[in-house]
Amino acid sequence: MANLVDVRALMFPWMQDEESQPRLRASLGPRLLCLYRWHHDRAVAEIEKKIIEAFEVFDHECHKTVDVREVGSIVRSLGCFPTEAELHELLAKVEEEEPTGYIHLEKFLPVMTKVLLDRRYRPIPEDVLLHAFEALDENKCGYITKEELVKYLTEEGEPFTQEEMEDMLSTALDPETNTVRYRDYISMMIVDES
Repeated sequence: MANLVDVRALMFPWMQDEESQPRLRASLGPRLLCLYRWHHDRAVAEIEKKIIEAFEVFDHECHKTVDVREVGSIVRSLGCFPTEAELHELLAKVEEEEPTGYIHLEKFLPVMTKVLLDRRYRPIPEDVLLHAFEALDENKCGYITKEELVKYLTEEGEPFTQEEMEDMLSTALDPETNTVRYRDYISMMIVDES
């Protein structure tokens, strides 16, 4: 279904917005328009179902709310990988006017649906990740030491939080050598988008 939506978006980009509906109606006719809307509605329903399922994993009290600190995990579980700044922008859209520390499903669902339909926050491609790790591997030995990685990720660019650093090291670090064999780590991180 996702491939059909993607192909339609590429072939008919003007079908995506409501302003283009009259042009669509005139050029494709009412039956095809009806078929398009049916496919679009079905795709949206599937996306919303995935969002609700991911949200419910973190809704421990079953009140259709999650702790604001869990939103990043929910977004990443849906295959989106925003930067911290992008995540804060997303939170600003879904938080209550008076922040309570919780996000309501009714506010989160339409915003996240649009994010997924727009295919925002896509993961970084494997070759780009490999090139980045190779640039950090000055000796070209296929690994980076824990100390080097911590230095790069906490002092350069958008620094990792302590929690992000611990999460990454728990997955990436080879405990026997205290190094990150980055090709293996990249293989674990790659998201299959098929």
